[in-house]
Amino acid sequence: MGTVAVTDDTFDAEVKNSDIPVVVDFWAEWCGPCKQIGPALEELAAEMEGKVKIAKVDVDSNPNAAAAMGVRGIPALFIFKDGQVVSNRAGAAPKAALQSWIQDSI
Repeated sequence: MGTVAVTDDTFDAEVKNSDIPVVVDFWAEWCGPCKQIGPALEELAAEMEGKVKIAKVDVDSNPNAAAAMGVRGIPALFIFKDGQVVSNRAGAAPKAALQSWIQDSI
């Protein structure tokens, strides 16, 4: 399935009202570290399909969702479970670190 692009308008439906846990990646096209973790998140989305949804929010196009979450720097990653944030982290990390963080949080 891959990652899901989420906008300010679809944030609640895709993230807060999801039946499964959601990892939200706040990113931007110009952000080097964001591009670094992009492929790892795509792989994890495929590998963990059905267990977790990985959503990407472009902060330039969707500033309201980022502002509501208090995002100051990117990449910023949040894990939502049952509509609530259960974990968050900032900055790039290797795929293995991201995978263990997600698995430990869901």
